[in-house]
Amino acid sequence: MKKDAPALILIDIQKGFDNIEYWGGERNNREAEKNASKLLELWREKGLPVFHVQHCSSNPKSLLHHTNPGNQFQDIVRPALHEPIIKKNVNSAFIGTNLKEQIDHLKITKLFIVGLTTDHCVSTTTRMAGNFGYETFLVSDATATFSKKGFDGQNYSAQLIHETALASLHEEFATVVKTNFIRQNLLM
Repeated sequence: MKKDAPALILIDIQKGFDNIEYWGGERNNREAEKNASKLLELWREKGLPVFHVQHCSSNPKSLLHHTNPGNQFQDIVRPALHEPIIKKNVNSAFIGTNLKEQIDHLKITKLFIVGLTTDHCVSTTTRMAGNFGYETFLVSDATATFSKKGFDGQNYSAQLIHETALASLHEEFATVVKTNFIRQNLLM
């Protein structure tokens, strides 16, 4: 691996997120997993570091609990044998895991983050990555989320939730980019 190779972090791209009704009834960016897969293929071709994050809910009724088939990674981004799997049970991939230690051991300073969901685990992990001082890139079209009901009962669309999460992160915790930008510019 070349010095200062950028890492790809794939967050919670798990089968349980296929159940849209369970998570809010509406989802944006149906191409997120396909774009994440394109980036994973690119990282593999270039021999760059990849980390798969798996949410293992502590709630036995959750689709993401380890006893539920929804806990499994989606086939499109299934980890290769040599790629590390980081298991977590909170929103941040850095809390209760050794992700930071693995990244630092490899002397990685640049992170590209993709996955589900934009406003929860992706956002929390991105915020922590930025606070740890990593040069962090969040890939907007390789992330997605679900609609939410506000504290006052108002419904917020998945696209609005996605866009406001990205707006809150851009140029504060990360640089928000798109898949094609990375493929054309950053890894050539």
